[in-house]
Amino acid sequence: MSNQTTEVKEVGEGVGFERIRRITGYLVGTVDRFNDAKRAEESDRVKHTLNSSDK
Repeated sequence: MSNQTTEVKEVGEGVGFERIRRITGYLVGTVDRFNDAKRAEESDRVKHTLNSSDK
């Protein structure tokens, strides 16, 4: 028998990820193509965070 080691990889390891958000009814990665009104709407939204101190 030979001493072979096998490398264990996690599912999705090495796969790039791009953030996708739903803004004003559209699934978008960036707001580059939004007009000024849509950009203002996005920036005026309340940002929700998950903090351990919020419990």
